[in-house]
Amino acid sequence: MADTTSQKPHCIVCKQDNATVPLLTLTFQDNQFAICPQHLPILIHNPQMLVGILPGAENLKEADHGDQ
Repeated sequence: MADTTSQKPHCIVCKQDNATVPLLTLTFQDNQFAICPQHLPILIHNPQMLVGILPGAENLKEADHGDQ
């Protein structure tokens, strides 16, 4: 699912491209991915929701805010 130079970057969650929404680029396991600001909180707070979308997401931990 990594974006390549032949593919237009798109959000890994909603598939919108940078003509529609701003995209943030992230690098994970030597691959580049893009995510839109609307879905960035999923990456931070609920990365388990990205299992099957982002390779290796099953190993990510949600943010620890120390408020529990």
